[in-house]
Amino acid sequence: MTRPPAPALAVTLGQHSRAAPGGGANQDFHGAMLPTGHLLASKGIAVAIADGISSSPVSQEAAQTAVGAFLSDYYATSEAWSVRRAGQRVIGATNAWLHAQTLRGDARFDKDRGHVCTFSALVLKGRTLHLLHVGDARLYRVHPHALEPLSEDHRLHVCAGESYLSRALGAGAQVEIDYRHWEAEPGELYLLATDGAYGHLDADAVHRHLAQAGDDLDAAAAALTADAHARGSNDDATVLLLRIDALPDADAPLPSLSRDGLALPPPLAPGMAFEGFTLVRELQFSARSHVYLATDDATGLPWVLKVPAVDLRDDADALDRFAREEWIARRVDSAHVVQAWRGERPRRHLFVALAYIEGQTLAQWMVDHPRPDLDTVRSLVEQVGRGLQALHGREMLHQDLRPHNVLIDRQGNARLIDLGSAHVAGLAEAGDMALPAVPGTLQYTAPEYLLGQGGSVRTELFSLAALTYQMLCGQLPYGLDASRVRTPQDLRRLRYVPLRHHRPELPAWLDAVLQKALSPEPRRRQEAVSEFLHDLRAPGAAFHRQRTVPMAERDPVRFWQGVALVLGVAVVVLLGRLVLGTP
Repeated sequence: MTRPPAPALAVTLGQHSRAAPGGGANQDFHGAMLPTGHLLASKGIAVAIADGISSSPVSQEAAQTAVGAFLSDYYATSEAWSVRRAGQRVIGATNAWLHAQTLRGDARFDKDRGHVCTFSALVLKGRTLHLLHVGDARLYRVHPHALEPLSEDHRLHVCAGESYLSRALGAGAQVEIDYRHWEAEPGELYLLATDGAYGHLDADAVHRHLAQAGDDLDAAAAALTADAHARGSNDDATVLLLRIDALPDADAPLPSLSRDGLALPPPLAPGMAFEGFTLVRELQFSARSHVYLATDDATGLPWVLKVPAVDLRDDADALDRFAREEWIARRVDSAHVVQAWRGERPRRHLFVALAYIEGQTLAQWMVDHPRPDLDTVRSLVEQVGRGLQALHGREMLHQDLRPHNVLIDRQGNARLIDLGSAHVAGLAEAGDMALPAVPGTLQYTAPEYLLGQGGSVRTELFSLAALTYQMLCGQLPYGLDASRVRTPQDLRRLRYVPLRHHRPELPAWLDAVLQKALSPEPRRRQEAVSEFLHDLRAPGAAFHRQRTVPMAERDPVRFWQGVALVLGVAVVVLLGRLVLGTP
């Protein structure tokens, strides 16, 4: 007897948000994602709600960002992550971004006016519901005669009638996220609401409006928000209703929930079929990964497949970092950062699929162009800089900027690749992205990393300026001395070799711009990549001031030869006086 197909996951959703009486911006925000196909099985259905704080003029932006980022970034996470891991990492990264926006503005002196909001998300995957929660929105399970609260308010009660939020997104660099999960049942109904709604509703009102609306849950949500305002709510009110109509069979196979659930790839070779791709040729073998050019069997398009190197197979931290690279690429929408494959086929093995870029690395480009003109270099540096800015805009650092990690296609477009060492704010601080003490390649690493300090935008700026210097003259600005820094004394001994020592025809202001960006002390560099790029195009008056370059900087070899000659003459004169007995 043929077994009937297992029922698919199916829900009915209703949602509505109403601004507070009296006008003004609605500081609540809500959203839902009901995917189809493979994403429905691998990621499930997600709804989210956020509530901005009334004291902040930008909290509606925070609420919109929190919901939008979760619904996009959660579905971009690796299938190697569980719902809990994916949700907490995405929320943590969003929290870090919101907090950074607050610190960049006037609200750094008053966090209650910053990018701060509450946030709650409900994810239904397979037969399990997952709640991720920060703040005081509430989730209820609706019973025939009661509302069962499933979330905890993060409020600190000072005295009767007075309380304040004890936890919210954007309030600090890190955030504690409540997580719980439970088995779902067909027919269950859940209500997710902000305090402007639930604070003026009860079980009778909820059941009355549900009965009147029938299957139109949007109408029920709208009626509940209107009722809350009619009962005296002076706040924005938002209600989401989620009814579970069908669940997969209990014994239906589910996608892997953890990295350990994805098999490590077998030995691969050109011509093999692997996960819906056909391998064409090997591109690169390294201690971290094996890289192949492959063709997607469904579309015929070329892609780059990366699988973990054999030496990493017992290194859990390295495998976790490997799985994150594709998610990081999916978080960034830039023509100057490598894009990730967004296919929906289920995966059985751990691998990363990225766009194939036909061209050459910056390392090879420098071999082919040993003395390029300034305009050509500026154009490439600006493109690399825009790629870095796209990462920085999501509170991420590349951390391994070097010639082999920049690809230039046949049209001259530059793209950043290899995001395996990237720092994601909100993850690294929580100890979830353990990296080597010194990420990246030593020759291009800012000195502060070598002293055990953390990275920043100015750290990336140092690496970009080092690349710019090398592109122009084929050398490094400090030779190999910068990679040998281990103590503050080593830092003080670093001496910048003027670019004009190698190419005297280049303008003097260019040396001044580069020397500032390459300062051993981060605080002396430009503040952002954009400032450095501007200085390369339109240097200010400070960079045009003529100064006498010391001989030690202009030509260190001749300087020390001269010093040796003077000392030698002095020694000869002294010896002559001693022999002759001259006082």
